[in-house]
Amino acid sequence: MSVQIEKREWGGWPNCYRISNGEIELIVTADIGPRVMRCGFVGGQNFFRVFDDQLGKSGEAEWQLRGGHRIWLAPEDFQRTYARDNDPAEVDVAGEVLTATGPVEPETGLQKQLVIRMAAKGTGVEILHRMRNTLPFAIRISAWGLTMMAPSGTGVTGFPPRGRHEDILAPTNPLVMWAFTDLSDPRWKFLKKYLVLHHDPENRDHTKLGHFNEKTWGAYVLGSEVFLKKYDADPARTYPDMGCSYETFASEGMLELETLGPLTDVEPEGWLEHTERWSLHRGIEVTEWTDEALDRILLPLVG
Repeated sequence: MSVQIEKREWGGWPNCYRISNGEIELIVTADIGPRVMRCGFVGGQNFFRVFDDQLGKSGEAEWQLRGGHRIWLAPEDFQRTYARDNDPAEVDVAGEVLTATGPVEPETGLQKQLVIRMAAKGTGVEILHRMRNTLPFAIRISAWGLTMMAPSGTGVTGFPPRGRHEDILAPTNPLVMWAFTDLSDPRWKFLKKYLVLHHDPENRDHTKLGHFNEKTWGAYVLGSEVFLKKYDADPARTYPDMGCSYETFASEGMLELETLGPLTDVEPEGWLEHTERWSLHRGIEVTEWTDEALDRILLPLVG
């Protein structure tokens, strides 16, 4: 089956677009955004967190959590990063490619865009994040792809290849903390090869860690299904937040998988681009959170 894109109502928004190849489906709304609000197998669970009290609404004076997948700018800033995406986005469908473009943000002078390509077969999706600088001067920013995951799952990311002290003396990657990071928080599990973060909807504390991996990836295990996103980072470039290409955050309401592009000087009318590759997997049973188990279960998916 080829990829089909159809306009429909979803979540109280009348102007949404369903992208499907018969096996998986995405929902993108044009009433706010650009955002992807649903990702899952056809007829199955939504991997993405959605805040029901914010569905179907638009035009709010303040930025809304809303849910789903979005594009932000880094480094994080109270004014520029939290620019509102509550107004309608323009959606263009060209064959099997959907492009959702937000209006120019008055807070930042940026115009944000998601370009979505789904594979005709299987579960692969390419998400191109783009930001256009409409200001009359260059700005130095990073593109930041944030995915809010549904409650009660587990996020996993992999570190760069491990080695022995006898063979490798130089550090291989940063592990970055925030002021609210608590390494004794029971939601974290630190392994030799993996960083694991369990979502607990009863835990109201915010927590976050970041790291760098040339082969950046984050997986979310939700029941017997896995959402995976990957991104190739460039070790020759400078990354925000003390060198992070990946960050993961949790609160009681959600867990986020986040990738960050390199800091880039974007000239007037220039575009900044950042690409993630998604895939969905089912029939996955994780019974223990160990290096050996994750090697067996996740490495074949990461590739």
